[in-house]
Amino acid sequence: MSETVATSNFHRAHDFNIEGDTIINAKNYHHHDGRSRNAVKELREHIAAGAMHDSAERCDAPKCHPETRVAVQNELVGWIENGDKEEDPKKIIWVTGPAGGGKTAIMGSTAETCQKKGLLACGFFFSSFTGSTNRRFKRCLVPTLAYQLVQDDGLRDVGERILSCVERNPAIFEKKLEVQLDQLLLQPLRGIQRDAQSPKIILIDGLDECQAEQYGDIARSPQDAARANEVDQTEILHALLKAANNPFFPFRIIIASRPEPAIRTFFTDIAHHTTRKIFLDDKYGPDADMLLFLNSRFKSIQLQYQLSASWPSDNVKQTLVENASGQFIYVAVAMRFIEGSSAPPQELLDQVMALRRQDVSANPFAPLDALYTHILNSSSKPLLAASWLSLIFLTPYLEEPDSEKKLSAQFIQIFLESSPGEASYVFRGLNSLVFIPPPDDHTSPYSLFHKSLTDFLGDRSRCGSLYVDDPYELYYTRYLQIWKGTLVFLSDCSAFHSSNYMIADKGPATLLSALEKGDFLHQFLEMHLHFTTNKLSREQNLEMYDIAWWARSQDESTKHSNCENPNRHAHCIQDLFSDIHSGCNWYRRYHPWCRYIRTEMLKELQKLGWKVPGRVHLLRHRFRFLYGSKIGISPP
Repeated sequence: MSETVATSNFHRAHDFNIEGDTIINAKNYHHHDGRSRNAVKELREHIAAGAMHDSAERCDAPKCHPETRVAVQNELVGWIENGDKEEDPKKIIWVTGPAGGGKTAIMGSTAETCQKKGLLACGFFFSSFTGSTNRRFKRCLVPTLAYQLVQDDGLRDVGERILSCVERNPAIFEKKLEVQLDQLLLQPLRGIQRDAQSPKIILIDGLDECQAEQYGDIARSPQDAARANEVDQTEILHALLKAANNPFFPFRIIIASRPEPAIRTFFTDIAHHTTRKIFLDDKYGPDADMLLFLNSRFKSIQLQYQLSASWPSDNVKQTLVENASGQFIYVAVAMRFIEGSSAPPQELLDQVMALRRQDVSANPFAPLDALYTHILNSSSKPLLAASWLSLIFLTPYLEEPDSEKKLSAQFIQIFLESSPGEASYVFRGLNSLVFIPPPDDHTSPYSLFHKSLTDFLGDRSRCGSLYVDDPYELYYTRYLQIWKGTLVFLSDCSAFHSSNYMIADKGPATLLSALEKGDFLHQFLEMHLHFTTNKLSREQNLEMYDIAWWARSQDESTKHSNCENPNRHAHCIQDLFSDIHSGCNWYRRYHPWCRYIRTEMLKELQKLGWKVPGRVHLLRHRFRFLYGSKIGISPP
């Protein structure tokens, strides 16, 4: 624990050492011993750094345009500063409203204001569609909040208590959320001395984007139902409510989310005595704010293209505001489209203005849907663009194995292209919807500017002819195209290594160097192919699928010195061997696909010295409904 010394015992002292857990808070010395540094490092490993309001990851996150959303920001900051003086003070504010209403922008700007005023204690910005994976889940929430308190110079006592907890119990990060919050926040905050300059607020944004932790292996145990997102969201709410009601908890909390049923029910039925609600509606003047935003963005276009200061007319701007129907996201997307380089700005503005005025009484998202439809239809291949976007952002297939992190845009481009340059062709004109990393960026993923696009793509009633029934169909097709054909070796070296061969008459279609091809294939070999009976029945010319190459590739990967997880490749083999059999009935002959794949795979693996099942084991596997689906395949 830190100690404030009124009269220093070290005045004029010299030639002495300070060791151990000593903290002298005299504005001239601050010391952590090795154990504390280890605790900081341990805590750092469990946070979501990208979820902090000022993280580099959020450098392009939406913020309120200057002089916009002033009313709601003033209300929030006023409550933070003086909420305890109200007749019926509340400890929590729930900021809510429909998609595209500007909640994240308001929270981001409020965080910056509070940071400047010294009011911000900590915060967490959830995101399910962009940024690092750990922003999607509850597991990093409490550690991230605690880490920010440790870094606050005004809360050194609290920070030392948090680090002591981590030092005593490194397994705290594996505990339930309520236990983490109690030991990492509530107990360290107990009895601290506060003054008028102490921070006062915790900000939690995008709670509705928090996804449920899946503790079992759903892929291997489909009988275990996946946990619903609402379970973890309400767990977070209960933990925060417990904190807010604790007499030693010194902070107020602002939570922003869409009004999803489970969240709405919690605030209405459980936390109504503690919560104040702010619904982003006409009360906060969104139309006037949107007009300020449009004026500013049009001014930039005027300067860039040397247009008249009167362009466009006030009537045009007012029509855009009316079409938005209170949704800031509409004018944001419209302006990104108009600012694009696919045509002169007046032509692009004319396209937006030509969209038929939508009736919002039946569908409040109708104007936004019309805008999204128009932008996607501006692609050279609208349905293919929708298929790519649906596969990338609505499914887990293009995520890293054992992780929910999206694969790099470069890998996805190579994987999905059926001809060189197709990605640029498909995504041409979509820069207002999708962030596309530059060609020299080999690691960043594709990301959306706003989650509302996934809502649009996932709802047939909203996107109409652009709806993709089965995004996996594209994945399946491209996977098998890459699998087909034979290998052409690039050198006389007989050793099987990715740099020694190229893929002939199969993907990737993009021309790659040997090193780039090797990197691609290494990632490709970790991807899973889940077979279904209806897809199996379409396949012919089975000999075109080079199963022996695939098995050798997996074997090589398990032995490669750079392989981080050899077991992953063994699991790929085991999973394919079992999955391919899922389309067969135990009382009928094997499907030709199953027989071909399993026979070729076992022959090649046996050559490579792998342990493979014998006839008795295979017969038992045929009756998998009695004996289970596990199969005895393992590397030498």
